[in-house]
This record gives sequence, structure tokens and C-alpha cells, in this order.
Amino acid sequence: MKVLVVGLNHKTASVATREKLAFTGSRLEEGVSGLRKIPEVKEVALLSTCNRVEIYSCVSDTSAAIENIINFLASFHNIIRKDFEESLYSHTESDAIRHILRVASSLDSMVLGEPQILGQLKDVFDFALSKKSTGMLLNKLFKKAISTAKRVRTETKIAENAVSISFAAVELAKKIFTDLSGKSFMLLGAGEMAELAARHLVNNGVKEVAVVNRTYERGCEMAGEFNGRAVRFEDFLHEIAYMDIIICSTGSPSYILVREQMNKVMKERKHRPVFIIDISVPRNIDPEINKIENVYLYDLDDLQEVIESNILERRKEAEKAEQIINDEVEKFIKWMSSLDSVPTIVALRQKAEGIKNEELLKFKGKFPGMNEDRLKAVEYLATAIVNKLVHPPTSALKEDAEDKDELIAMIKKLYGINGSNDED
Repeated sequence: MKVLVVGLNHKTASVATREKLAFTGSRLEEGVSGLRKIPEVKEVALLSTCNRVEIYSCVSDTSAAIENIINFLASFHNIIRKDFEESLYSHTESDAIRHILRVASSLDSMVLGEPQILGQLKDVFDFALSKKSTGMLLNKLFKKAISTAKRVRTETKIAENAVSISFAAVELAKKIFTDLSGKSFMLLGAGEMAELAARHLVNNGVKEVAVVNRTYERGCEMAGEFNGRAVRFEDFLHEIAYMDIIICSTGSPSYILVREQMNKVMKERKHRPVFIIDISVPRNIDPEINKIENVYLYDLDDLQEVIESNILERRKEAEKAEQIINDEVEKFIKWMSSLDSVPTIVALRQKAEGIKNEELLKFKGKFPGMNEDRLKAVEYLATAIVNKLVHPPTSALKEDAEDKDELIAMIKKLYGINGSNDED
């Protein structure tokens, strides 16, 4: 059997195309069931996320399987084949194995190093096991993919360094305060990125949360989500004096906090450090504020610089991860190669055991009066001789060699293995 991957992702297909080919809810089970009916497909698992749809399979005929899988996708989703075929890719054998390991290790993700894909792949594996759609080969490959992803995270720093606005905000806050536990935080406005950053800050130990919104009722609602308190918009200048971290994202067309106001705030704070992130467009915080001692102001451009720098660091770590992938692919291929030898090894062992048992019967017939201890000694000697004779060809069969097929044929001929046991 051959390993095959057929699919599309964010690099090859638009969101519209990915949506049309997605398997959601009960459609996932229907999809797996339909794929199992393809004659060439012997094992199968299906991954469907917002960024990719991929079919992992073990097949008897690669070309026929690819053709039938594409036809199945068109039929199942009621789409004309030519509307999505150009977005598809297919990988076979070592390329397929490498692809699955790269996906699990988030080297093929939109955000390099993101952790979600490994959890999604584990869910795919669990679902396939529950439906018994996978067998020895894919089960082993999924386990290899999961262990490889863990190795990548352990041996590289690919998951470190923030590559999103919200994570970058938290990372900068940690650099200024080191420990965020016990710090106070103000969410000024209700932008989506600001709210996400607020969640990350709370998850990192920030205790006191104040939410300011022009619509007080909306502020109360958000404050409840963070276990914090709402502040009326007209009172936020007074409250800033008690805040260590401020994230601003309002719809104001002009500055809502200028240098003169911040000077007064810092006097009230006795010049204790304050970290301000302005992710409003246009900016809502006067950039001149950054010139005040112990005020650390960052805007979207600053955060983007941090992110780009971190992406470069992740790419460097990705090079190390690729070496790990290559190493694990080689190990898996070696294991797959050994499977070709298993029937011959079994047949060889059965042949040797058969000869041993036959000769022991003859021996017992010639010496019927021999006591039990001596018989056991003879059996032990016979087993030891068989093991020593069978060990060299068995070891040779287990090795990863280019002439494996020739070696199997030669051992069958030398030991008189006719092939009937080979099928077991």
C-alpha cells in the first residue's frame, strides 16, 4: 500500500473554494464513509478546518485513487470538478509522509508555529479510530506526526515570540513589568483586537480590570466578561492614574489623550511606569506622550515591527524543525520498508520451526526411553541452533536496502519457501 494525501489549503484555494469543499458537522462522517467506498482506498482519515481540507489515505493504486477521490469531492459537494481541481495538490509516499508531519508541526500553517493544528489533527485521528477507517499504516503515521510535532516544540522555539497583535501586546507588557500578576488594566473602547488582547492579559494574571466605553451599558457587559468594572467614558482620565496597562481602540477621529493630560496623570502615579497600546485607526493617543519618562506608548506600526521581527525568528526555528521532519520521515520510511519483509520473516521462522519439530519427533522415536530432563536439553539445543541459523537472514531482511526485493526472492529460494505462508 502507498500513502497518499489529496487536498487544498489557504495557499492554493480561496476562502470561497475552501468553504465549498469543507466537511462540517455530520458531513464529516458522511465524507469518511463515502471515501471508504472507493475501491483503491484501504485506509482513510479526513481533516477539514477553515484553512485546509485534506484526505489522508493508504491506497493500492495511486493514480486511480487520486482520480476517484477528486470525482468523489465533486459529487459529494455537488460542485463542477473544473471549478476546484486546479486548487488541489496530491502527495505520495515520502512526500505525503513529510506533508502530514509538517502539517502537524504547524510548518504548513498560515501562522507559522500556531498550536491549534496539532489539536485538530488529534481530533481527526480520534474520529478515524472511532469509525475504524484507519489501519496499521495510518495509525502509525498519525502517532508519528503527533510525536514529531511534540519534538519540534521541545527542540525548537518555533512557538515562541508573538505573531499576532494581541499576543505582541502581552509580550511587550511582560518586558516592561516582568510579572503581570497584580497589575491593573484598562480597556478603552471595544475593538475586536483590543478585546482579544484584554483576554490574553487576564489569562496572564492581570487582576484589576476597568472597561471604558462610550455606551455605558456595553461597557458593563464587557466588564462582566472580564470579571471587572465599568467606567463611564467621561471619567476615564481620572481612572488612568490607577492603571498600569491601557489598551485603546475607540472610533474617535482625534486624540482622546494628549501629553498635557498624561503629565498630570504621571504626577498622580508618582511616575510609576505605565504601558499604553493604541491600536486605533486613526490613532487616539498623542504620540508625544511617549516622550514622558516611564510612559511606554506603542501603536499598530510598533506592534507590526515586533511581529515581523518575531516571524523572522520563527522562520529561523522552522529551518531546525525541517531537519527534525527529515529525520522522522526517514525513520518512518525505514519502518514501512521493513513491512515488506514481515511475511518472508514469518514464513522463514515457520519453515525453521517446522524442520525442528519434525526432527525432534524422529529423535524421540529413536530414543523412546529418554527421560524428560534430557529431552528438554535436546529441545533447548535444537531451538538455539534454529535461532542462530535464522538470525542472519532475518536481520538482513529487516535492514533498509535498495535490493530488498532481490533479497526476499533469494531467501525464499534458498530456504524453500514456496510463498503460501507469505500471504499470512
